[in-house]
Amino acid sequence: MQRINIEIKARCNHPEEIRDLLEKQQAEFIGTDPQVDTYFNVPDGRLKLREGRIENALIHYFRNNQAGPKRSDILLYKTQPRSSELKDVLTAALGVLAVVSKRRQIYFIENVKFHLDEVEGLGNFVEIEAIDRDGSIGEEKLQRQCQYYLDLFKITNDNLVEVSYSDLAMEKKS
Repeated sequence: MQRINIEIKARCNHPEEIRDLLEKQQAEFIGTDPQVDTYFNVPDGRLKLREGRIENALIHYFRNNQAGPKRSDILLYKTQPRSSELKDVLTAALGVLAVVSKRRQIYFIENVKFHLDEVEGLGNFVEIEAIDRDGSIGEEKLQRQCQYYLDLFKITNDNLVEVSYSDLAMEKKS
């Protein structure tokens, strides 16, 4: 399944306040998902295998490293939970770039998905993903949606994160 997201990632020093704002906006709480993302070596974009209780997928995406709302072009293939055989094949063929473990709280308001993440070794983050699954919403509206929640959550430019969790994990390792 191919889709377009406009998304942000930011360090989050006030997850309780964001959780309260989401509840006031009547966001649907999907659940808390302990996830392990295994990133593989690929020549273009990023490829990760996400393993959780709620979300399980092989995800390939292209996204520029930049702060603030940015476009992601995503190919997503839903997998079975704890698909060790798939992970073994990908590891043997491509090699592992990084592994990121997190505890993710997942919320939705219409087509906008919110993550409150506690990432092992990296801290707390919030992600906002305005999602166009079928091309019916358009990039301009996705940008507006993302900006609306960025403002609502009072996320400042100095808290915005340009890169993926894999980049942060590799940076911390070195």
